[in-house]
Parts: sequence; C-alpha cells; structure tokens
Amino acid sequence: MTASKRGLLRRHLFIIGSLAILLGLGVAASLTSPPMLLSILDGAMGGGLGVEKAGQGIAFGTHGQRLDVWSPIRRGKQSLPVLIFWYGGGWVKGTREAYAFAARAYAKQGFVVVVPDYRKVPEVRFPAFLEDGAEAVRWTRDHIDGFGGDVGRIAVAGHSAGAYTVAMLTLDPRWLRAQGVDPGIIKAAVGLCGPYDFYPFTEKRAIDAMQGAPDPQLTQPIQFARADAAPLLLVSAGDDVEVRAHNANNLTAHIKALHGRVTHVDYPGLSHENVAMALSVPFRGKASVLADSVRFLWWHR
Repeated sequence: MTASKRGLLRRHLFIIGSLAILLGLGVAASLTSPPMLLSILDGAMGGGLGVEKAGQGIAFGTHGQRLDVWSPIRRGKQSLPVLIFWYGGGWVKGTREAYAFAARAYAKQGFVVVVPDYRKVPEVRFPAFLEDGAEAVRWTRDHIDGFGGDVGRIAVAGHSAGAYTVAMLTLDPRWLRAQGVDPGIIKAAVGLCGPYDFYPFTEKRAIDAMQGAPDPQLTQPIQFARADAAPLLLVSAGDDVEVRAHNANNLTAHIKALHGRVTHVDYPGLSHENVAMALSVPFRGKASVLADSVRFLWWHR
C-alpha cells in the first residue's frame, strides 16, 4: 500500500471512528441537523485551528435575529475583507451554529466572516428572509470594523436557500435600499447551488416559501439580472437533484447577455449537499469549492 493510500485510509478510519464515538455518546440524537455533526467533526479534524469565534449570538435587525462572527486569530493591524455567509435549508431549517465549518473555512483564508440567522417558513414567507438578509448587511456595515473587518470590502456567499438570498441582495437593489444601505456595498457574490429561476413553483418548499407573493415572477433572481451588479460566481453540481443546474446556467446566460460580470463553475459528480460539505476539512478533497470561491473573492476583494 502506498503512503497516499495509507493516509487516505487513516483519514477514513478517523471519520468513521469519530462518527461512531459521537453516536455512541448519544450526541447525534441531540443534534438538529447533519451540518451540526459535520461542524463537530470539522472541529475535531483541525478546522478551528488559527481562527476564533469573535462574536457569538449578536442581536441584529428588528425580529430577534442573531449572528456569529468568525475571524483569523492573527489579524495584524490591517483590516481584513469581509464575507457574509448565509446557510441553506430550503427556507425551513438551518442554524448559524451548524455552519461553523463553512465560517471557519473562509476565516482561515483571511476573511472576517459573518453568519446570520434568518426567519424561516412557516412562521414567515417571502420576502421576510430577504429583509433579514438586508438587515444583516446593514449590521455588518455599521459594526464590522470593530471585529477587524474592512467595510469597504464586503462580499456575500451562501448555499442553496442562502445562495438565493445572495443573488437577490446582489441583483435587486430594493432590499438593501429599504435598509438605508447602498447596494454597491456588495463587492462580490458567491452562490453555491442556489435557486435563481424556479417559477412556476413545483416543489413544496418553494410553494410554501413564496406563497402570497403579489407577483411570483418578482421572487426570481433571474428577473433582476443586470450589467452593473457586483461580479457573481455561480456554482452548480452535476448530480444535484434538489436545485437543478439550469438555475445557474440560465442566470449566467442572462447576465452575460447584458455584458455583466459572472462566472459559472460546475462540479460533475457532486450532489447538492456535497458542494457545502466540500468546504469542510473532512470532505475538502471532494472538490475545489473552497479554493475556487476564495480565489474569486480575493480577485474582487
């Protein structure tokens, strides 16, 4: 057996052993989601080395929302670029704590990372989660310098429903303007497996989330494609059966037709969940999602 194969085997055994220990302790039963388990495993494998949770459960907005802030431990005196990351969950689930693995991954790459919670269906419908997203941007504008972040270099990223928020805040300026925020504050945007062109609604989660919208077409990011928006990186996955690749394909084509700035990357063989998992230490070998998105963000920082 070669050294590389032995290393891969040890890694797999560590993952299996860690999961077995967690299950044996009954921890998994108390967890609300697989992402939380992944964050625990990511931390056990060194995902938290060199970074810190600089702010936990900070209140923002007008509806009791909370957010966490992650940053590199050794920041130096220079302000760092900022990334606001919204997690997915079909607008019905997800927590900021469960996506610590994603926050740590980007913080290790030199970003001050803000992970906001947002209100979920069925308690709210469209556009509440976008309003919460805009309030998170406003909080970041007003407070991130206190955490070593550069308010002049704010980017946004998200997975799945979080990527929907990213696209809407980047393309449709009304949400940020309603919060008194200049839409130009967003310097770059990364959407990981996001729904951008999904009307007419066929999936229950989309039907529930967009229920009651006066004009369903105006819930669609593709309707707001424009040339002067911040540059976007749209990621899709070849085996994604939850958010089909046509969402990224169609939005990319619309923005390009307007001579806007957009990059589309597809990862063949990856599922919807795999793309988010690839940000974590245990599954980073699945695809270069982290490296590709960080390269894009630093290029447009």
